[in-house]
Amino acid sequence: MRIHLLIADDDPHIRELLRFIFKKEGYVVFEAEDGGQASRIMENELIHLAVVDVMMPAKDGLELCREIREHYDIPVMMLTAKGEIEDKEKGFHSGTDDYLVKPFEPKELLFRVRALLRRYQMVSSEEIRLNDTLIDRKSYEVKIGGESIVIPLKEFELLAQLAANPGRIFTREQLIRLIWGADYEGGSRTIDVHIKRLRERFADRSDDFVITTIRGLGYKLEVRGS
Repeated sequence: MRIHLLIADDDPHIRELLRFIFKKEGYVVFEAEDGGQASRIMENELIHLAVVDVMMPAKDGLELCREIREHYDIPVMMLTAKGEIEDKEKGFHSGTDDYLVKPFEPKELLFRVRALLRRYQMVSSEEIRLNDTLIDRKSYEVKIGGESIVIPLKEFELLAQLAANPGRIFTREQLIRLIWGADYEGGSRTIDVHIKRLRERFADRSDDFVITTIRGLGYKLEVRGS
């Protein structure tokens, strides 16, 4: 099956460049000149990944990203001229998986897109493998080198969420909503406590992955040696 990509950018020159880059790699490309048109395409076409500009008329990229997060289970890359840390923070808070600043190297864009597509395929898997560590979503077990480790349910769900999206930054608010639910009344401090427990639990058991704190944003899991 060929991969369908959506480009949402109001600059026709950027759309032309992206169309050339992606079609050369064999991707099917859909184009939108604003966020509203992108939403309509999403409603009518099967899209596997969206490349979204931040500053667009009708509906900006942040709003579009939040909409995609709410209704679709696909990776999103923000491609924008806004490169300040505050802009990146807004992008990740809206739910983007990756953030690339213009001007960009086409080669870097392509390997980031491939990485996002690989992560997305991992999300739908019942088993997540991080080198010698296996996270089994059916049995709620973590296996390291054949040894089975049973951990508390919320810790497991938190680890599985991060591991299914290696490299993706999740804010504390996103993790609360994903693991505990939108109606959870506890604070985001809950995430910090569970992350601390996960780190302590696996510190002497596995070198396959590390959970990294992204200051001012949240957390991400990185696979070592990848």
